[in-house]
Amino acid sequence: MTDSSQYTVVSIFSGGMGLDLGLKSTGLFRILACIEKDNACTETIRRNQQSGKLDRNMKVFERDICAVSPSEVLDAIGLQPEELDLIVGGPPCQSFSTAGKRRTVQDPRGTLLWQYLNFVEVIKPKFFLMENVRGLLSAALRHRPIAKRPEKGGLALEPDEEPGSVVKLFASDLKNIPGASYHMDCFEVNAVNYGAPQLRERALFIGNRYNAVVDFPDPTRGPSEEKEMQLSLFGNESDRKPWATLRDAIGDLREYNPIVMDFSPRKKYYLSLVPEGSNWRSLPVEIQKESMGKAWYAKGGRSGWWRRLTFDLPCPTLVTMPNHASTSLCHPTETRALSVREYARIQEFPDDWELAGSVAQQYAQVGNAVPTRLSQVAGTVIAEQLDRLAQRGWKPYKEEQQDYRVIYVQSHVRTRQWFKAGKTYIWSDRSADGPKNRDSNSQAAYGAPKTTRKVTIID
Repeated sequence: MTDSSQYTVVSIFSGGMGLDLGLKSTGLFRILACIEKDNACTETIRRNQQSGKLDRNMKVFERDICAVSPSEVLDAIGLQPEELDLIVGGPPCQSFSTAGKRRTVQDPRGTLLWQYLNFVEVIKPKFFLMENVRGLLSAALRHRPIAKRPEKGGLALEPDEEPGSVVKLFASDLKNIPGASYHMDCFEVNAVNYGAPQLRERALFIGNRYNAVVDFPDPTRGPSEEKEMQLSLFGNESDRKPWATLRDAIGDLREYNPIVMDFSPRKKYYLSLVPEGSNWRSLPVEIQKESMGKAWYAKGGRSGWWRRLTFDLPCPTLVTMPNHASTSLCHPTETRALSVREYARIQEFPDDWELAGSVAQQYAQVGNAVPTRLSQVAGTVIAEQLDRLAQRGWKPYKEEQQDYRVIYVQSHVRTRQWFKAGKTYIWSDRSADGPKNRDSNSQAAYGAPKTTRKVTIID
């Protein structure tokens, strides 16, 4: 611990500082240095540092991580290897995302995972926290086109084409770091289950030098619309509060000149025809076809088309551009995209947090950030482990390495019902008509989860 009784942190791939703000909110951590190459992000960091919202003594490295030596960072913060408490960071994850075309480590961005590992190897922190998209867990080192896979008549997959081979190699290299024995647990979680007003799945990797087996807490929030959802999933369901909603996040926000990357006049016309809590399914068929073009004939994955949000549900996962027709994030009662400040509220950034850069850069900083709520929970878990280790004189729990684990903690929220058997389901605003709308929302509700917690071993 430092003189200020806070654990020390180095932040890499700092971006919009979501991880860092979550840690800071616990009061248990002090960020000594951060590394980020994007100028808009570093300008945001410096503005908030100058205004006292970040430690004024924090070192800011505005460089590509490949151009920053871990030893240089240690020198700047006055520490030796093994003295730092925690490294945190989220290597850019586009090449692993299930939302787009996967390129895995054939894309040079994939190698940033190993830049993260290099910092762990040299600095040898007591703990590390790495976050990424859930798709990383199933990513392959080498992509095999679907048309050439075994189920399509192709040859059997090679080991580096197998799903999960990226994480397996990362885990293997972590195990073989010279002079250190790291245990790692990976958690598949959803921010909405811990109080964030947003559905957002993430993978959190927590590693430590002491063979401590770490566990992530059970969800504290859950859906509350259907009777079946009142059934116990993690013990007494009555102990779980309802999910936080978009209303909880932005219902009291008043902006007179909001910063908005707005929809075009054409998009606004179609969105103006969609009621709160619905999407393209509420439009007449001829307008659906006219507005969606070839996408109308596609199957699946279209719930975001002409989507107007509802105050009474959590926000869908924020994207970096809210004004796309196919992933629209339209305000519930105004025909416009969510504003930058509304984005920040949904990610639970402080209201006085300043953002630098163009409008697009501000959206990207907030939209790409880790929900601060997840970092807060993870930070509390890590601090508790550090406290226990300090009490036992930093003695490892076991000499031999424990199995690396992937723990699924009810991260997947089953899709809410939008359409079935020729009927469109619209989420009614309960504040408008009171309890009578409870029944009308039951069929449009999110389905109860089938799997709550599952553990697998990375072999």
